Amino acid sequence: MNLKSLALGAAALGMSFSLLAQESPKEEDFFKILKVPAPEGTLLEVGGLTMMPNGNLAVSTRRGDVFIVENPTSQRPYFNKFASGLHEILGLAYHEGSLYMVQRGELTKLTDLNSDGKADWYETIASWPLSAHYHEYSFGPKIAPDGNFIVTTNVAFGDQEWWRGESKVPFRGWTLKIHPDGTIEPYATGMRSPAGPGILHGEVFYTENQGDYMGSGGLWHLEKGDFSGHPAGLRWSGLEGSPIKITQTEFDAVVDPMKIPRPQGGFAKPENVVDAPFITLAEAEKSLPAIKLPAVWLPHGIHGISNSEPIMIPDNYWGPFGGQILVGDQGQSKIMRIMLEKVNGVYQGASIDFRSGFQSGVLRLVFAEDQSLFVGETNRGWGSAGDANEGLQRLVWNREVSFEMRTVKAKPDGFEIEFTKPVDKKSAEDLASYMVSSFTYKYFPVYGSPPVKAMDHEILGVEVSEDGRKVRIAINNPQQYHIHKISLPGIREAVNSHELVHMDAYYTLNQIPSGDKMVIKPKPVPAPEPVKAAAAAPKKPATTTAAKPVANAVPTEAEIKTLLAKNTCTACHTKDKKVVGPPFVEIAKRGYSAEKIVELIYNPQPQNWPDYATPMAPMPQVKREEAMKIAQWINSLK
Repeated sequence: MNLKSLALGAAALGMSFSLLAQESPKEEDFFKILKVPAPEGTLLEVGGLTMMPNGNLAVSTRRGDVFIVENPTSQRPYFNKFASGLHEILGLAYHEGSLYMVQRGELTKLTDLNSDGKADWYETIASWPLSAHYHEYSFGPKIAPDGNFIVTTNVAFGDQEWWRGESKVPFRGWTLKIHPDGTIEPYATGMRSPAGPGILHGEVFYTENQGDYMGSGGLWHLEKGDFSGHPAGLRWSGLEGSPIKITQTEFDAVVDPMKIPRPQGGFAKPENVVDAPFITLAEAEKSLPAIKLPAVWLPHGIHGISNSEPIMIPDNYWGPFGGQILVGDQGQSKIMRIMLEKVNGVYQGASIDFRSGFQSGVLRLVFAEDQSLFVGETNRGWGSAGDANEGLQRLVWNREVSFEMRTVKAKPDGFEIEFTKPVDKKSAEDLASYMVSSFTYKYFPVYGSPPVKAMDHEILGVEVSEDGRKVRIAINNPQQYHIHKISLPGIREAVNSHELVHMDAYYTLNQIPSGDKMVIKPKPVPAPEPVKAAAAAPKKPATTTAAKPVANAVPTEAEIKTLLAKNTCTACHTKDKKVVGPPFVEIAKRGYSAEKIVELIYNPQPQNWPDYATPMAPMPQVKREEAMKIAQWINSLK
């Protein structure tokens, strides 16, 4: 190579580095996913994780095994089988020298009596009824500050209406507090599929999954006697020791399920569901004050489709994110970040995407002493974006601070956003850098809900702090009880003009705080243009013939993106990748007519897709004209 070509090569290389330097970093540039090597043939369908005082990691699996992993953060961890023969362990905790776990119908204690690395003593601490329905999972335990154990239980499904949750035996759809002596204390009800109990800020929380009466997933704060919305567990509200003050009859008087007409044993016709009257969970709470609203809604298809364990980031871990909450999601194989605040004594806050790309469904999380996060994974019974069926991975921070919204807090007229790094003030002072909209969900017995009562909020004003770390935005007409999508597409970092790693936050506004509102500066009025003298009579506009709409026109890319997101289709499907359901291009290859695809949206036939473990739920809430547009777009992919 001669000097001239060497110089040209160096210049080109320098230019490429310059271009790379201008690209905004992504989440994977700060948090790396590492696989934890497991012994060959070991299937880690992880149901529980807990750290032990000596730095070992305890892992339980849905297949009924318990492993103790020595040197778990090293390149060669050692797996020792501690126990086996248990029944679908979906939670694990270490307490006073023993491991505690929740099987299908009991809290079990495992103890190694002779220190040989094997459990010698299997002890049932407490048990609760089972009907043998497959959906009767149990989750936990989590150890409360008072030393008691917190357990949550799934509902089953009705025999005729499989999509509708049913509490066939006592305390299904409940949160239970179990004392060390085995006493079961009923604590709260209203759960449908509470896959993630957690102790956060020393209090009881849990994550819920979308389904009947649950328009979307979310994070609930629970106090004794709370009812979080699903009515199945009210069947047992009159049992001895129940703290629940409302009955099924009182619930039905307020939330009458017959408002939505439907054939016996099946789904309502789409047009009936779409047009039927409905209320929201917040509206129901006005008549039933015992209802506990979620602290944070996790918008379905955006921040997960099957939310799992919530944990707190220790205060001195992960830089600016210490003290905040992480929530996993099984279906989308990712983790979200939640920041909570209390307003008028009520928890509320925002959720933001954090890290995606795990190899299977994220179910359990636990921090190691080196500040890495162990992630336990499984997708059995519910597909996942990650195409592996199981997994144990670690999330490792590289100690560099990403440019993110650190916190979002409610104000009387909008929100205050704190950043992890100073912002470019010119971009932050521009009202066009912000977009805010809001929506909520229906509270009704159909499986899930589309977003309803959507509205856009004008940005009225903005204030930027002197250090560039905070901005306050005032918006028109904040909506109590709505989820507010706060988008910051125009915000740039002060030093290098990078975009935010995640531009969207979803704030659940349960309470609007009191206080001073922002003083809005009047917008400058543009000077009037000088009136021009008419040089000639205005020309008569040419007549044109309006183009007739094309029958069966395929929606544009922008239109179909909106339709798929609005109807939560993208929660389970992508254009060309297998996720929870088949990709749209594979559906197109089946050669269905558009009318047939519409029919399958309303009445799916899971037997047509035997390679997919999770059957599609009927989607009666999708408007027929929108379903037809989606069908036409799918067929255009042939």
